[in-house]
Amino acid sequence: MKIEGALFAIGTAFFGVVAIAYWFITKEIVGTTALALTGGLAFLVGFYLLFTARRVGTRPEDDPLAVIEDAEPDYGFFSPHSWWPIAVAIATGITVMGLVFAVWLLILGVGLLLLSIVGFVFEYYVGEFAD
Repeated sequence: MKIEGALFAIGTAFFGVVAIAYWFITKEIVGTTALALTGGLAFLVGFYLLFTARRVGTRPEDDPLAVIEDAEPDYGFFSPHSWWPIAVAIATGITVMGLVFAVWLLILGVGLLLLSIVGFVFEYYVGEFAD
């Protein structure tokens, strides 16, 4: 996590310098505020990662001499046959379009989103792949 924390710390310094330079060049408050807040967010993430790296210790990703076998072998279970993530993505897209364009589309999207999430969560409780 030290590498990731250092990258965000560099991002904090970069956005801080850019925000100051932007202010002196343009005197524009909105862009300066956006750049300063971006630097602040980079600081938050970088601080968390560097603070956590001290408590967790060295990971295989932090060791330049590590081999691939040093990493954790179990990353979880990913369903190779599931079509539900596509349904969730389409329903999310319809919901977002409903937020932009029309309330009826939002209601349709939320309904489809709820149905697709229920299908995604319970796909291993019914049907061919039930336990």
